Amino acid sequence: MITNVLVTGANGQLAQTIKELYQKNKDNIKFTFVAKSDLELTNHNQVDKLFSAQVFNYCINCAAYTNVEQAEDSKTLAFNVNAEAVKNLATICKANSTTLIHISTDYVFNGEKKQPYKETDNTNPLNNYGASKLKGEAYIPQFIDSYFIIRTSWLYSKFGKNFYKTISNKIKEQTNLKITTAETGTPTSCVDLANAIYFLIASKNKNYGLYHFSNLGQATWYEFAKEIALVMGHYNLDKIQPVDFFKTKAKRPQFSVLDKSKISTILPQEIPHWKEALNNLFKII
Repeated sequence: MITNVLVTGANGQLAQTIKELYQKNKDNIKFTFVAKSDLELTNHNQVDKLFSAQVFNYCINCAAYTNVEQAEDSKTLAFNVNAEAVKNLATICKANSTTLIHISTDYVFNGEKKQPYKETDNTNPLNNYGASKLKGEAYIPQFIDSYFIIRTSWLYSKFGKNFYKTISNKIKEQTNLKITTAETGTPTSCVDLANAIYFLIASKNKNYGLYHFSNLGQATWYEFAKEIALVMGHYNLDKIQPVDFFKTKAKRPQFSVLDKSKISTILPQEIPHWKEALNNLFKII
């Protein structure tokens, strides 16, 4: 029996990682990838038409408005993509008995806690991006019971635009860098998140609800940049200078490490430390 999985946000780094790792799987899981040009998620009729034409057992919603800075000026657009489109997906998934796997963010928290955030901790986003993602989260349990909301943090991969790619390109050019120490979180490899999502589908897990997933450990952006340089080699680490303040339009949580104890109870193996995950990615690039 084939399990059909719809993946939205096909041009994003997580969807591209899922495609590379699992499109040719041997578990009778068939993936269909749709980008914004194929499907406008804010258009209820368009989404409904797609689900009417094909049976999907799962929908992985990787589509999101992720430009944190621009979301401060484009609030309506951010809320349309990160909240209203999610409402559409939730209602249509419910009507078609499709399990929704939705990707959310550590930015739903204000960063004032000094210990890793649990799923039960109070949310209080500091910026429009975080607020729009939180509203999307809130819609889901209102309209569907069979869902996984997975909050993650500091995603990177070899695809798209992300901190890892930006820094690695600067290092190749031997550029001097100034990187902030003001934020502490956990860099998360799309490979490990994709593996966790795939496990939920392949094992037909029904422990629905809200989960946190990132790699283990914590770092500042400065520490992450230094580790990228260390892994790449041929670069003087002294060329990366720490700065305690970096002017941005959007406020960001100073501490957004996620507690993974809940999701660890259902995953088959331990989540890799972020340094190990970075090394693993570098080996396959």
